Amino acid sequence: MQDFHELKVWQKAHELTLAVYRLTASFPRAELYGLTTQLRRSSSSIPANLAEGRGRGGDGEFARFCSIAMGSATETEYHLLLAKDLNLIKPEEFKKVAEQVTEVKRMLAALLKKLKADG
Repeated sequence: MQDFHELKVWQKAHELTLAVYRLTASFPRAELYGLTTQLRRSSSSIPANLAEGRGRGGDGEFARFCSIAMGSATETEYHLLLAKDLNLIKPEEFKKVAEQVTEVKRMLAALLKKLKADG
């Protein structure tokens, strides 16, 4: 079984999480327990679920955790949009990180399709 570190989608999701942490570092203190926490939790949930799913037995379990990661990616996508609309991040910052989310979601969709075809 492949180590989760070797999964390209995990690597991209980890990069996304690092970008979100850097981005939210400049959020107002009033958002510390609001949008800052929500964005950090939803983004870090993506690679965490991939790691946990990879550590479980079989493709069925892994597919379930990939599906959860997809939900977290979609949640991250919304929270980024909200942060942009609240003027907490600049449109160009939003565009860059939103592209990372889209790439991760595409990779997750392809992985889920492969796991379902193999199973």
